[in-house]
Amino acid sequence: MDNEYILEMKGITKQFSNVEVLHQVDFKIKKGEVHALMGENGAGKSTLIKILTGVYTKDAGQVFFNGEEIHPSSTLEAQQLGISPIYQEISLIPQLSVAENIFISREIKKKGFIDWKEIYKKAEEILKDLGINIDVRKPLRSYGTAIQQMVAIARSIMINSKMVIMDEATSSLDDDEVQILFNIIRKLKSQGISILFISHRLPEIFEISDSITILKDGSLVGEYPTSSLSRTELVSKMIGRNAEDVVNYKRTNRQIKDEYYLRAKSIKSGVKLRGINLDIRKGEVVGLAGLLGAGRTELARVLFGIDHKDSGSIEINGKEISFKLPREAIKYGIAFCSEDRKVEGIIPNMTVAENLCITNMKKVSYFGVINKRKCSSIAEEFVKKLRIKTPSIAQNIKNLSGGNQQKVILARWLSMEPDFIILDEPTRGIDVGAKKEIEDLIRQMSSQGISILLISSEFEELVRNCDRIVVLRDGMNAGILDGNDISEDKIMNLIANGNMAVGGN
Repeated sequence: MDNEYILEMKGITKQFSNVEVLHQVDFKIKKGEVHALMGENGAGKSTLIKILTGVYTKDAGQVFFNGEEIHPSSTLEAQQLGISPIYQEISLIPQLSVAENIFISREIKKKGFIDWKEIYKKAEEILKDLGINIDVRKPLRSYGTAIQQMVAIARSIMINSKMVIMDEATSSLDDDEVQILFNIIRKLKSQGISILFISHRLPEIFEISDSITILKDGSLVGEYPTSSLSRTELVSKMIGRNAEDVVNYKRTNRQIKDEYYLRAKSIKSGVKLRGINLDIRKGEVVGLAGLLGAGRTELARVLFGIDHKDSGSIEINGKEISFKLPREAIKYGIAFCSEDRKVEGIIPNMTVAENLCITNMKKVSYFGVINKRKCSSIAEEFVKKLRIKTPSIAQNIKNLSGGNQQKVILARWLSMEPDFIILDEPTRGIDVGAKKEIEDLIRQMSSQGISILLISSEFEELVRNCDRIVVLRDGMNAGILDGNDISEDKIMNLIANGNMAVGGN
């Protein structure tokens, strides 16, 4: 192994159900560099990382780490070698204190007893070194996602990691929190620690990484210095086709009839919703913009009957309704793709077909007995229609990539032929190619007369896809953008300054 590299993976091959997901992939990372691993969903990134961290066993190839060939058979074994993964879904214990999470299974003991005083002191020192000053005695759940990510990093440092894997670690962070994380990454890099960085946010890749390795369909496309690629070139290499139509897609103004599907007036709920108004016409795509905590998801949950309003009214097709449960909303033809597909979307140990058909029992069951043939027929239809990459519809959904899981969830709701669909961060954590396919699907659904509420933290995504954008701030309407007024600058201006004069629809 070359002494310049902390990691070299050579000829890595892996199959699942006779489908080759990695084909003789070479991958290497220099000591003390930030190396981005890029590719569309299903390209093989997660499989490669799981082989490196001992979750999967490779079928062929070699892995060298810090000069020696390794064969990790578990995540713990990989950590003992100095490889620490930090995932999008934080794998810590929220009920335990910050200090306990940092030192769990590595407790400091004195005369056979846990030395809590020393544990608290060391935890404070490690976090302070990262620029984080918090009470380490408090439960981890007392702090937000950004702090929890920092605690996960602190734990990695404490176990003397030589390489930290950050898999979509920024997906739940706001811009300020991302910069805090990037400062920590730069500090780790200065200490000679290597970072394997995975993100679908292209600006982050260009800001923080030194090198980029690209995978496509389980094969290596190439390794490049980050400075040698433009954004368009990177996307083109990832998707294997010209990226101009993806990167430079421009919205077009559409004429929407003044026929309202939904009218929500003065919606209040707890402290999060303080009198929001929202109108959506039939076949219209309305975007919901705002910072974290502005009330976007909270409004969606009220519209779907998960949470209840304290006051205000909701009309659908001119009739006032008040859903007590989501199943009542579903009967009305309303679908909801949740922001957190892992927790509130997929059922991981069920198959693609089962996940897809679960909201459509009327079509696939008779007197409570599921017609497996009918379920399979619907699943096959939507797998083909949405180009879902899966070895078969009998594959457990947890084995699919994030983007393909998201497509299954979309297919689940589309199979019930909804009148209105709420999409909460539908493209979060998925690659640019899958993102374009989902955005194309949004436009296709609206052209069929389906009304859509699109919630996204990416202003660019809202500008591309929405007929109107309603901006929220602190649980209230900050303003509306329509037609040629829609732009990222105007969204940001409304979030920052508001414009109550524009009304609340």
